[in-house]
Amino acid sequence: MSDFSAQLAEVVERFTHDATDVDHADAIPRTHFDQLAALGLFGAFAPIDMGGLEFSLAELCDCVELLASACLASTFVWIQHFRLLAAALDPSAPGIVADLRREIVRGQVRGGVALTGSQPGPARLKATPTREGWSLDGEAPWVSGWGLVDHLVVAARGPEDTVVTLLLDARDQPGLVATRHQLAALNATATVKLTFAAMLVEADRVLGQVLYDPTHELPEGLRVNGSLALGVTRRCLNVIGPSRLDHELREARNALDGANAETMPLARAQACELAVRASNSLAVHQGSSSVLEASIAERTGREAQVLLTFGSRPAIRRELLERFGAGTA
Repeated sequence: MSDFSAQLAEVVERFTHDATDVDHADAIPRTHFDQLAALGLFGAFAPIDMGGLEFSLAELCDCVELLASACLASTFVWIQHFRLLAAALDPSAPGIVADLRREIVRGQVRGGVALTGSQPGPARLKATPTREGWSLDGEAPWVSGWGLVDHLVVAARGPEDTVVTLLLDARDQPGLVATRHQLAALNATATVKLTFAAMLVEADRVLGQVLYDPTHELPEGLRVNGSLALGVTRRCLNVIGPSRLDHELREARNALDGANAETMPLARAQACELAVRASNSLAVHQGSSSVLEASIAERTGREAQVLLTFGSRPAIRRELLERFGAGTA
């Protein structure tokens, strides 16, 4: 086993040991992110000469799945750093990001996301140009890692049907109010609703501006998120032992690996639905202890339910409803 694989296995073991405590905590321990940073995982797909691991997509997805099988909350927050990492690796990155490139790759500076403006539906967060830069108004209803990350990559609807992407400091500041959510699972992700009221963002914090197209999303990002559901299933099967679900996990993984933009919603729905069935199977396997608070089956069932809604684009939602028998008649 390589040194990296051995060190990763140790982190997975520690995350697994801590998972129950994290489930009841208000925030993920910073030591979890320090351990990921020490492995170089905040720079997962950054070039080696920049201090990254230069992972392929397949290697990254395998790592996300393994970590999610141990501690879904920590993995959930960690992968949101990748938007900031991608921005830092862009040759056209503005100085404010380029100057932090080394720290971002090393995980000394950590990122989260608020992608409301790029998602389907009416504009909930708008960016208006001003003399100083941009003014943000509206809300980002689901932002994880508040108090755990340093910066947010924020997408807002701009003028002429565009999406403006900006870099914000993840802290209280004029024109911004954070309201904490209390979640049934993954509460330690410190997920908040952000409300913006004429919040000024300087012009040098603009990461880009493109035409709004809710149908255009790279399948790579959706593929990485799919590994969260695979990780929950993997956790269940590690406890249950050999079963027909092992074959279904391989099939779900292969479907995600082979999916394109058109077929990814079905593959994502398949992975999420499998996580729910696996968690139900775990409850049956564990018997009456599954109804005890803090049991692995009880926690895993709640986490599988959260994954039904996380990142659930309309196409994924339709596929899930079909699989659960609640599609349009």
